[in-house]
Amino acid sequence: MQASTTPALTLNVNNIEVIYDRVALAIKGASLQVPAGAMVALLGANGAGKSTLLKSISGLLKAERGEVTRGDVQFMGQAIDHLAPQQRVKLGIAQVLEGRRVFEHLTPDENLVAASAVRGSRADMVRNRDLVYSYFPRLAQRAGALSGYLSGGEQQMLAIGRALMTQPRLLMLDEPSLGLAPFLVAEIFDIVRRINQQEGLSVLLVEQNAIAALEVVSHGYLIENGRIVMHDTAQAMKLNPDIQEFYLGGAEGRDFRDIKHYRRRKRWLS
Repeated sequence: MQASTTPALTLNVNNIEVIYDRVALAIKGASLQVPAGAMVALLGANGAGKSTLLKSISGLLKAERGEVTRGDVQFMGQAIDHLAPQQRVKLGIAQVLEGRRVFEHLTPDENLVAASAVRGSRADMVRNRDLVYSYFPRLAQRAGALSGYLSGGEQQMLAIGRALMTQPRLLMLDEPSLGLAPFLVAEIFDIVRRINQQEGLSVLLVEQNAIAALEVVSHGYLIENGRIVMHDTAQAMKLNPDIQEFYLGGAEGRDFRDIKHYRRRKRWLS
C-alpha cells in the first residue's frame, strides 16, 4: 500500500462559528489548516474577524464574552476546545497579541525570564533565552534597559521572544507589522521565517499587510465578514487580480468597501 502524502497538521480549525454575548455572530463556518512546519497567513481588512479567529485557537475568547458554538479546533490531532488558555500554552500554542504587549517596567531580560515560568526548567529558560538573543541580537544589546523605552520594533521583537520562551510548536502573530516602518517589518518577518525554517516551528501570521505577509508564507487564507473566502498558495494569491486590486495596492488608496462593483465581482467565490 502506498504511504499517504498528506502532510501532518499542527492546527486544524474545522468549520467553527464564534458568537459574542450570545447574539453577535463574528465567525461564520471558518476552516483553516496549518501543516507541520509551515508558515500560513490569514489576511483580511480591519474588523474582518482575524483576531477573533486567533483567540478561538488560543482560548482567549471567554475573556471577551465570546465562545465557539459550532465546529472544533484541533492541535496536533487533539481537540482543544475544552481547554483553558494556560493549558493550550503548555501544549505548545503561543499567541503574540496585537499591540506589542510587554511588561514595560521590566527589562527585556526580565520579560523573557517571566515568560519562561509557563513551561520548562531553569536549564530550559537559559537555553531558550540564548536562542531568543541569537535571533534578536538587538534585544541582547538592550537587555538591561527598561522595556518601555525600547523602540516599537524592539518591543515587537521582545513580544515574539517572550512567546518563544514558552517552547511553542505553533506561533501565532497578530498584526506584527502594525505601526512599524517597512524596513522593520521586513527585518522582523525575515527573522520569523528563519525561526520557522531552522526550528521547524509552525507559524500562523495574521496581517492586514498582505504585501509583506505573502512574501514569507507558503499559503494564505482571506477572511471577510467572518467567512474564509479564499485559500491558495502565496504565489497564486499574489497573482489573483482581486487580491492585487484590493489588498496589494492596486486600488490606489481607495477603500474597497466603498467600491460598488467589489460586491459583484468576487471571482474567488465562483
